[in-house]
Amino acid sequence: MRGFAPILIVTALLATVPLITSSNVVLNFLVVALLIALVGQGWNLLGGYGGQYSFGHAAFFGTGAYATAILQVQYGINAWLGLLIGIAAGALVGAVIGALSFRSGLKGSYFALVTLAFAEVLRIIASVAPITGAGVGTLIKLDLRPEAFQFQSRAPFYWIILALVGLSLVLIRMIEDSRFGAYLVALRENEDAAQALGVNTTMVKLLAMTISAAITAAGGCFYAQYFLFVDAGIAYGPWISVEALLAPIIGGIGTVFGPLLGALVVKTLGELTKLMTGDAPGLDLVIYGSVLILVIAFAPRGITGILLDLRHRLLSRKPAAPASLGRGHG
Repeated sequence: MRGFAPILIVTALLATVPLITSSNVVLNFLVVALLIALVGQGWNLLGGYGGQYSFGHAAFFGTGAYATAILQVQYGINAWLGLLIGIAAGALVGAVIGALSFRSGLKGSYFALVTLAFAEVLRIIASVAPITGAGVGTLIKLDLRPEAFQFQSRAPFYWIILALVGLSLVLIRMIEDSRFGAYLVALRENEDAAQALGVNTTMVKLLAMTISAAITAAGGCFYAQYFLFVDAGIAYGPWISVEALLAPIIGGIGTVFGPLLGALVVKTLGELTKLMTGDAPGLDLVIYGSVLILVIAFAPRGITGILLDLRHRLLSRKPAAPASLGRGHG
C-alpha cells in the first residue's frame, strides 16, 4: 500500500482543481495535458520499461477514437459501452501489430519504423473508407446527458480523464512490482541475456504491446467523446505519436510519474509558445524538439531523475554535530 500512497495523494490533489476554479481555460488545459499523460503512459510501458520504442502509437489512439465514434453514430451503441469496445479494439490492433513485428524478430529502429508504417497505413485507409466518413470525418451528435458521455461543464470530463490516468498509474505501479515488470526491465537492458535465462521475450513484448495499446486507445476514446469529432489526420496523425513519446522522455522514461510530469511540461510549453508567437505552423514541434535534445543531453533520466537526484542530495546532507560546551578549555 505504501507504494501506491504517492499516486493516491497526487490524484486526490488534482481532483480538487474543479472545486478551486471553474475556468474553462484552466480545465481544458488540464484535460488535454492529462490526455497526453494517459497516452504517454501507454508508450512508457512499452518503450520506457520494455525498451521497444514505437513511432506509431497513433495506430492505437486512432483505432480507439474511431471505434467509439462509429459505434455511437452509426450503430447507436451507448458511448460508455463504446469506450470499452474502443479500448478492446485498440488492444487487438496492438496485439496484431506486435505479433507481426515480434515474431518476425524486428527490434530497435526496424520496429520503430514498422509501427510508424502501420499508423500511416491506417491513416490512409481511414481517409478514404466510407465507414469512417472518409475525408469528412465522423461527427458525434451533441447530446448533453451523462449517459451519452456528455456533460454541461468540463469538470466531469476532467474527473473522468483524471480517473483514467490514476488507473494507469496504479497499473504501471503494479507491473513494476510484478514478475512481468522484472521481465520487461531485463528485456530492455539485454534482450539476449534475458532470453538465455529462460524469459519468453516474444510473449513478454507482445503482452506489453497489447496493454500499451489498450491504454493509448482509452485516450483515443476519450478524445472522441470530448471533442465530438474525429478524422484521419486527428486520429492517426503523427502529432499524437510525437506527444506520446515526448511526455515520458521529458518527464522520466521508465518511471510511474514521468509521463504525467512530462505531459504538463509539454502542454505548458505549447501554450506559452502560442501565447508569445501566435499559432505559427510547426513552431511547437521546433520547441518540443529543442527541449527533447536538451533533456537527452543534460538530463537523460528526465524531470523525475532531476527530482530524485535533488532528494538524494538533500537526504545525504547530515547536519553537523553540535560542539561540546566543555571542550576547548583543557
